[in-house]
Amino acid sequence: MTLLSVLDQSPVIAGHTAADAIAATVELAQLADDLGYTRYWCAEHHGLLGVCNPAPEVMLARLGSVTQRIRIGSGGIMLPYYSPFKVAEQFMMLEALFPGRVDLGVGRAPGGDMRTAQAVAAGAYNRGDQFTQQVQDLVGLMDGTLAADHLAHGVVLQPQIDTRPQLWVLGSSDFGGTLAAQLGLRFSFAHFINAHFGHLVAHAYRDTFQPGHEAKPYLACAVFAICADTEAEAADLEKAVDLRRVQMAYGLNAPIPSLEQGRAQEYGEREQIVIDREKPRSVIGTPESVAERLLALKDSFRADELIVLTVAGSYAARLRSYELLAEAFQLPRN
Repeated sequence: MTLLSVLDQSPVIAGHTAADAIAATVELAQLADDLGYTRYWCAEHHGLLGVCNPAPEVMLARLGSVTQRIRIGSGGIMLPYYSPFKVAEQFMMLEALFPGRVDLGVGRAPGGDMRTAQAVAAGAYNRGDQFTQQVQDLVGLMDGTLAADHLAHGVVLQPQIDTRPQLWVLGSSDFGGTLAAQLGLRFSFAHFINAHFGHLVAHAYRDTFQPGHEAKPYLACAVFAICADTEAEAADLEKAVDLRRVQMAYGLNAPIPSLEQGRAQEYGEREQIVIDREKPRSVIGTPESVAERLLALKDSFRADELIVLTVAGSYAARLRSYELLAEAFQLPRN
């Protein structure tokens, strides 16, 4: 059986509020729990009008309280902003609240523009320069293996519990895969960001993996996908995705386009080039065609799991997409 999970960016669709988007995240997490998805990850972003979750650790406390089985986690915490010790404490607290259900996925991207990044970090954003050491610190904190000369060595990590969250490295290049392999960590590749050569990064991760925090490699492929009942409906949903791609290419900070906006938009030659260039980052169609393409990606990546990101022009379409995907993969309902 293929394991399927959810990545949620808490999208704010045009005509809706951030409160609507947050409520939609709670609703989708409950649905994913019922449908048999393996895990539910929340992404961290700052200063963007199209997505509204700057604090996955806060959202996860809410999601854990309204779900029963599904794992909950960060996809991911942008570690260059933070103290690894504080992040470890936050996720140990989540693990205490929801034992055996918590994932701590970390990345090094800013999740926003550089000015916003410096505002978030009070002028001390390190641009990922210290990311490798920060991940090593997290491993040391979770495993109790910090060097004797480390400033946190001997400091009590609270809460004192017996279980630990799963640690993941997230990435869209060979950097993340190499780091995860060196430290013996789980790795998730963001195909939805980089649709080219990701399978080579995945293979290198497996081939160079050194047992460490984990005894053996575990790889997830994170994919942007939308399922619709018909090809015509899928094509309609894709119009809003196309508009979003164009907006991002032009650096426009705006809410996610609605279905109506997608249908009404017309493009010149330059915009069409952007749309065509970005097509490989999306898998959109009927459940049969989407499942076929996702399985092909899974095989290409030699992935243990697929993590699906769905950003559609309506919240109802997003819910329906995850329902159709669960049916296509015959996930065991909760």
